[in-house]
Amino acid sequence: MKSKSLLAFAAVACAAATSFVATTSAYAQTTSRLDKVKSEQTLAIGSPTSSVPFAFMDGDQKMVGYSIEICQRVADYIKTALGIQKVDIRYVPVTSATRLQLLANGTIDLECGNTTNTAERHQFVDFAPTTFVAKIVLLGKKDSNLDMNDVQAFRGKTVTSLSGGLNLAVIQRINSEQKLGMSIVAVKDAPESFLSVKTSRAAATVADDGMAYALVATSGAPQDYLIGTKALMVAPYGIVMPKDDPRFKKVVDAAVVALIRSGDVAKIYDKYFNSPIPPHGINLKYPMSAELKKALSNPTDTPDPKAYE
Repeated sequence: MKSKSLLAFAAVACAAATSFVATTSAYAQTTSRLDKVKSEQTLAIGSPTSSVPFAFMDGDQKMVGYSIEICQRVADYIKTALGIQKVDIRYVPVTSATRLQLLANGTIDLECGNTTNTAERHQFVDFAPTTFVAKIVLLGKKDSNLDMNDVQAFRGKTVTSLSGGLNLAVIQRINSEQKLGMSIVAVKDAPESFLSVKTSRAAATVADDGMAYALVATSGAPQDYLIGTKALMVAPYGIVMPKDDPRFKKVVDAAVVALIRSGDVAKIYDKYFNSPIPPHGINLKYPMSAELKKALSNPTDTPDPKAYE
């Protein structure tokens, strides 16, 4: 972050700290993760380790990414709001299948990756205001001669998707409703899903478009692949936090809104989607969508896909 940006963010954070103290006084007697963070001066962040460009390892095996950097700024904001000298970040690897469980059992305080905000998940966790709006699409090889915008073209074919994720549920529902007879294979992470396509073990993988562009850009042969432009579903992403901790949610939400309104989220987006990123300096060249611009213009944590269309 450049010095002017640091000063601007610090000013917003300091102002918000005063507001935070006032607005959370009603919860002063309620145990919160904020109390743990203040006492231990540590924030446990769960994240995938290979979800380019959202959360992944750089050449020095350090966690970086669009979601990671937003969460790092949130940690700075929490530190200022709590009036403590430091907040160390402890990263905990998670998968689509484990991330919500680790939040529920207290292993992590925030999940920062590419988790879709759905109404069903609101029963178990809370979300910060949306910071990415994905389109769930099909990704396959050009030489398959299959139309990535026509799910009917995959009748009887094998497709993959991440275990425990929304994408898997979406393609399973479509397969059942349209009686396509697809063989749907659940895999552990994005690299494994892409490898299944690369080796022709699957005709396509179902992925969020941001992830799809990253997989193709880092494939070594991007010209060999096609990414669908027709969304199977619109999916808002947000930082995930434990359910029923109003004090914690207030400060995390305030941090994210401050980052959005300061323009820092847009800058972080350009850093990871429109600039060379580690470890190989590949540029995804993926401009911000109209759907994300709309979400950032009016921050919301709603899971309703129609709010982002």
